[in-house]
Formats: sequence, structure tokens, C-alpha cells
Amino acid sequence: MDQLNVAVIGYGLAGAVFHAPLIAAEPRMRVAAVVTGSAERAAQAEAEHPGVRVLPDADALFESADGRIDLVVVAAPNDAHAPLTRSALAAGLPVVIDKPATPTAAETRELIALADRAGLALSVFQNRRWDGDFLTARKLIEQGDLGDVARFESRFERWRPVPKGGWRETGGRDQAAGLLFDLGSHLVDQALTLFGPAVSVYAQLDARRPGIDTDDDAFVALTHVSGVRSHLWMSAVTAQLGPRMRVLGSKGAYVKYGLDVQEDALRTGARPGDAAWGEDAEAAWGTVGTDESPRKVETEHGAYEAYYAGMAAAILDGAPVPVDPRESASALDILEAARWSAEQNTVVLL
Repeated sequence: MDQLNVAVIGYGLAGAVFHAPLIAAEPRMRVAAVVTGSAERAAQAEAEHPGVRVLPDADALFESADGRIDLVVVAAPNDAHAPLTRSALAAGLPVVIDKPATPTAAETRELIALADRAGLALSVFQNRRWDGDFLTARKLIEQGDLGDVARFESRFERWRPVPKGGWRETGGRDQAAGLLFDLGSHLVDQALTLFGPAVSVYAQLDARRPGIDTDDDAFVALTHVSGVRSHLWMSAVTAQLGPRMRVLGSKGAYVKYGLDVQEDALRTGARPGDAAWGEDAEAAWGTVGTDESPRKVETEHGAYEAYYAGMAAAILDGAPVPVDPRESASALDILEAARWSAEQNTVVLL
């Protein structure tokens, strides 16, 4: 098999900006099919991926798959993740699910069990494990440059005083709406990846803007088994942004401002392999050390393309999937506990 034929279900932000370009950039994959009910998005997919089959719904995809599809990517709204993944697995197809995998950890574990029984690869698109700042922090920690880490601070903050509307801001729990499950899926995954499982969770969730039914300002505090404390912020109402990341250790700290460059690059049409792909401007590099002896440290190049290279290796070579869905289920345990903590104003022990 020269290339895996990949079907992308959903061609909104996730499907069109993240998944499809990264799939197309992987030499062992091609975007073979796109599922969208929008005529405008169908035309966009055909223009961006010549020769792609555009189908109006997932039923049409599964009815016509018959050996022409090797991997399904579920990039539809969150409440459709579980049923679409069940259908894909039932059709004998490996699946990538956009984050959060499902609105509940229990649903994700159900899908894992189905994939295991069918012997099919299943993974969750936790692309921000390949953010440049995260890769830099992990490298510094592993090298011992920071000493023993005591606290990890991580923020995805924005200034959007006027709501955009849509299900992410007005949806309910069954849609995993709100910033806790949207941006928190990344921040919690990063914290667990760096510092291991948590033993307690405390959270504060607020809906600050008029007309918002879900959280648009959130804080989550984790205590890890290792003793590290993670403090995580997600907000759409931050008029002046804090550091993207601050890692405090016994020998020094790593402090980094500014988001990873890859999302903006993808939005403007840049692709992996382009000159300076994933490269942070020197002015945005973080600092390492103490106030007495800070030094600039070059940000590791971001590498979202590594995710689909890993999926190709998993399907074609029998390698492990790039993100184990069990880890995403554990992150959902944290997010559900955070919601309960905020509602009850209490620390939740795991």
C-alpha cells in the first residue's frame, strides 16, 4: 500500500485547518474523502484536495467505503464523536478522534473497548503535545535544567469580549461545550503527559459574557502523584495575557509568552515542510534560570505533522498510536472532576 486513503468527517475549523492539511503533508497518506453537508465547504475541500470524494453524510461514506478508505478522522462536533466512531469501527476502519474524544470518560472507554475487540487502531488528536513551548519545557525538565519541578503554570487566554455564538458557547454538557472541555482538553493532557497522574482536582468555572451559557473563564488546579502542582487557566476574557507557560523548579524556571505558531500558520495556508515551519521568532523565545541569571532559550520547532506520521506508522508498521486513547480518557476524568469541583466548591480526590 503506497498511501493510506483517509476520510475526514467534518470540514469546519478542525477538519479543514488542522486535520486535512496535516494528512496531506504526510507522504504515506492522502485526503481521499470529506464528509460535509455544506455546499460551500464541499467546494473548499475539492479546491484544496483535488480528486477528493465529497459525501453529504457519514452514512454515505460507510456505505461506499468497501476497501477504498483506510482511516477515518472524526472532526465533527463533540456530541457526534462517539456515534461516528462506533460506526467507523463497526465498518472495520481505524479512527482518529478530534479532542475531546467524547463528552465523558465512560464513552471514551467504551470506544477503546470496541477498538480493542476489533483489533483496530484508535487515537485522539492531542496535537498540542507537539507545540514548540511544550517540547521545550519537556526537554528542559528531562535535562534537569530546572531541577525538581514544584509548580507548572499553563495558560490559553484570549481577549474576545464579544461572543462568537455557536454550540461551543451555548451548548450543554452532552456537547462538551465551554472552554474547560475545549482548551482544557489540551492543558490537562499536557500536564498529565509531563508530570503523571493527579490525585486531586480543584476548579473554578465562570460564564463572564452576556449571552454565554457555558464557561468562558476557567481555572483548574491539579496535585500530581509526583507532588507537582499544575495550575491551568482557560479564558476568553483576558484583556492582558499572562505567560503561556511557567515551570518553576528548584534550580530555575522556564517562562514563555505567546502561543505556538503552527495554528496561525495553518490558517494562513502554510504547511509542514515550508521554510521556517514550526519555528518561533527569536523575540518570542522563553527564558530559563532565575531573575539574577536569566538566559534566552530557543523554542523547539513545533511539529504537528508528527501526529499523522505516527498514525501512518501505527497502521502500516504496527507501531503504537501516537496518542493512546486511554490517556485521553484519564484527562476526561480530570475534566469531569473539575466540573464537579466548581459546582460543589470543593477539592475532588481521585
